[in-house]
Amino acid sequence: MRLFRVILLMVYVLGLSCAMFAAANSMGIQDVSHITFVAPMRVGGALLPAGEYLVRHTMNGQEHVMVFESVKTKAVEAKAKCTLIPLTKKANETATIYEMNAANERVLQELVFRGDTAKHVFQ
Repeated sequence: MRLFRVILLMVYVLGLSCAMFAAANSMGIQDVSHITFVAPMRVGGALLPAGEYLVRHTMNGQEHVMVFESVKTKAVEAKAKCTLIPLTKKANETATIYEMNAANERVLQELVFRGDTAKHVFQ
């Protein structure tokens, strides 16, 4: 009887874990990622210095918002609205797509994180 309870508890925990995992990834993306910019990058109107950033995908009502926070100094932060575009398969690698503006600054256009099934396109 005790073995039956242990097995039942394990099945319950496994099922609950799977349900939580599926809900967290329903959009095909990770909620938190890391990115390194090798040069300054303009993100959502802010010019971020080169460095490593923690990137959080958040929702503001129906809008998707990416929050970039410097790993070294919490004072450096930027927010940018994005649109999720489905990919045909999981991304094999992380990719940063940018354009150069008139001031010769890199302006972030798209982000793809390894393992995601959608890319972030910035407005």
